[in-house]
Amino acid sequence: METVRRWWLQMGRHAYPAATRLLLTADGGGSNSSRSRLWKFELQKLADALGLRISVCHFPPGTSKWNKIEHRMFCHITENWRGRPLVSHEVVVNLIGGTTTQGGLAIRSALDEANYPTGREVTDEQMGRLSIKRDAFHGEWNYSLLPRTDVNGLFILARFLSDRFEPDAKPKMLWWPGHRRDGSVLPNA
Repeated sequence: METVRRWWLQMGRHAYPAATRLLLTADGGGSNSSRSRLWKFELQKLADALGLRISVCHFPPGTSKWNKIEHRMFCHITENWRGRPLVSHEVVVNLIGGTTTQGGLAIRSALDEANYPTGREVTDEQMGRLSIKRDAFHGEWNYSLLPRTDVNGLFILARFLSDRFEPDAKPKMLWWPGHRRDGSVLPNA
């Protein structure tokens, strides 16, 4: 989720300022599996924080070869670092970030040094609070997480600017029109 959040904050919101939703394509297995409860739970937190509908289309099992990004990017990364010793994180990040194609594709990369605890469980209660809308066609692979709003109809923006969505992190708020940075409503707003 951190990659998507960073992409949106650093690139996406500037390239698509009128966007109201994001579409993610994801492989069918691994940490972003269509069956992963943690993946959906974290997506919901991101949808809430960004105020965007996040739609996900998972590739069916065994079809990741159709994932265009693997064909457009990974072969060039592999070619770029061929024969070079990958001796540190810095070397890997720089080799990935230095990859370009003749067609103009350029890759940005950064090291995420955060710790991600393993074995995190998402309860049935937490799953029940997700604002998930399954598509009519293979809803197990295609679904959207809708941003939840608080009682005032304002998007929940806590942790929007924090480095990661840590459960014990002190929430930070983002200013939105008609409101002070502390969240209070401006007169005549």
